Amino acid sequence: MPKNYGGGMPNLGGMNMNNLMKQAKQMQKQMEEMQAGLEEKTLEVTAGGGAVKVVINGKKQIKELTLSQDVVEPDDIEMLQDLVIGAVNEAIRQMDEQVNGEMSRLTGGMGLPGGLF
Repeated sequence: MPKNYGGGMPNLGGMNMNNLMKQAKQMQKQMEEMQAGLEEKTLEVTAGGGAVKVVINGKKQIKELTLSQDVVEPDDIEMLQDLVIGAVNEAIRQMDEQVNGEMSRLTGGMGLPGGLF
């Protein structure tokens, strides 16, 4: 165990624990601000050449789903279902990509495990 002669936090291998704690608190604050902004962030994705449109927010909540009348075929409900599923899945994938990009930028590529803060 490192000796602590100065009365403050120990210096571990050149890393001052006080500085490390300050950085962690600052990063936690930035993460909280980013998470709060996720509800306001939206992404629009289309499928079937624009026949299905999905708007999703950063918390992966579908905010809008629009279907073109041209794609509503009572005899081919399966095609419509496939288009909706495809659009929703693509919207989720793209939002995950954006959020992960912001998270990497925030953590500076530190390789921290998800959910740490």
